[in-house]
Amino acid sequence: MPEDPVSPDLDRIDRNILRALQKDARMPNSDLARLVNVSAATCHRRTQRLIEQKYISSVRAQIAPASVGLGTLVMVGVVLDRSTPESFSEFEKAVEGMKEVLDCNLVAGDFDYLLKIRTRDMEGFNLLHSRKLITLPGVRQIRTFFVLKEVKDNAPLAF
Repeated sequence: MPEDPVSPDLDRIDRNILRALQKDARMPNSDLARLVNVSAATCHRRTQRLIEQKYISSVRAQIAPASVGLGTLVMVGVVLDRSTPESFSEFEKAVEGMKEVLDCNLVAGDFDYLLKIRTRDMEGFNLLHSRKLITLPGVRQIRTFFVLKEVKDNAPLAF
């Protein structure tokens, strides 16, 4: 039999718990236990173990961005002037402090980094661009992509 591609430490019940919690992390433990066909105590113990072993990294509310005035989504490709550990570290440290940046990923290809940014509107992004983005350490080039439609966002992991 082929090795489990997910993790040899996860059995069918653990995977079912993780799948269910991805869909609804507010589900009461008793409902979750019924769904995965174990006792409430067993379900609670397993869920706690999944948290302790870092299979579950966080549980939080997903807020509708437009409802809090952050309806504009922008993807930004960043090219640094040097590809050194020091320049990457300086850039990453600076980006960590920017609340507008939701995601920052070091990527292979045309850019060094790809940023996912939320702002109120294009004017808000323009201010962010002129005051913060172009002043980030080591930035040589920035390419901006305004998202016209979010087709799929934060989908559950398939495993």
